[in-house]
Amino acid sequence: MTNTTANEESVMTKDIFKKTFWRSFPLQACFCYERMQNVGFAYQMVPALKKLYPDKKEASEALKRHLAIFNTTPAIVSFITGAAIAMEEKFKKAKDAGEECDEESINAVKAALMGPLAGIGDSFFWGTFRIIGAGIGASLAAQGSILGAILFLLIYNIPHFLVRYQGLRIGYKSGVNFLAGLSQGGVIAALTEAAKILGLVVVGSMAASMVSLSTPLVFTISGAEIVVQDIFDAIITGFLPLCLTLGTYKLLQKGIKTTTILWGMIIVGIIGSVIGIF
Repeated sequence: MTNTTANEESVMTKDIFKKTFWRSFPLQACFCYERMQNVGFAYQMVPALKKLYPDKKEASEALKRHLAIFNTTPAIVSFITGAAIAMEEKFKKAKDAGEECDEESINAVKAALMGPLAGIGDSFFWGTFRIIGAGIGASLAAQGSILGAILFLLIYNIPHFLVRYQGLRIGYKSGVNFLAGLSQGGVIAALTEAAKILGLVVVGSMAASMVSLSTPLVFTISGAEIVVQDIFDAIITGFLPLCLTLGTYKLLQKGIKTTTILWGMIIVGIIGSVIGIF
């Protein structure tokens, strides 16, 4: 633990750090469409607020501040939690010193951070790590290996746990300044773009290696056999799987339900097999 968290004057002791870290996991346990993750965020803040405000009335008022609407990617929420705790600590010291304090500034900073960080978190965790893990895991699982499930969980959760842990530390120590520096330096935009590109590359490789579609059609013209599949392969290897993947993506974009698409694939596949197209 850093000197900051070990400092007796600091609210972020080792005990508070551990409690806050583990409390960040059930962020969406009480999700609602009115204020989304607000209860989960307030739950994280309880250990630090109890230490900062021994008086129950003050602790209650502080906790209510964090019941405002909140929504971000769960894996990176600890950055904002750390920054919020640091701001609460500064707010308490300023209040004890008789200085003027703007209570709304804490929620304003949370609201300003949750959008940009959600963009990074979604790109990396939902759009990259999850897809890479699923691609590797599914290919091994298809071969009957239990490593498929194990590797999927490891590929997603190792970076997930590291980001949650270090995010709380960095958020508390550097808070808004760290995130503002990343934003001004263009690092956030670069990381988001890199994650999108990597995710698309992985999806492309999965379409080529895991989607299987071919046609046995053969035509005879002037005594010469024309194999339709060879024509498609000459255009691009895996042409039919690519068309199927892009077609499915287009249908999803139009709002067609996944179950409808799956049933459509099954019916078309059966009919195509019977008449000799697939």
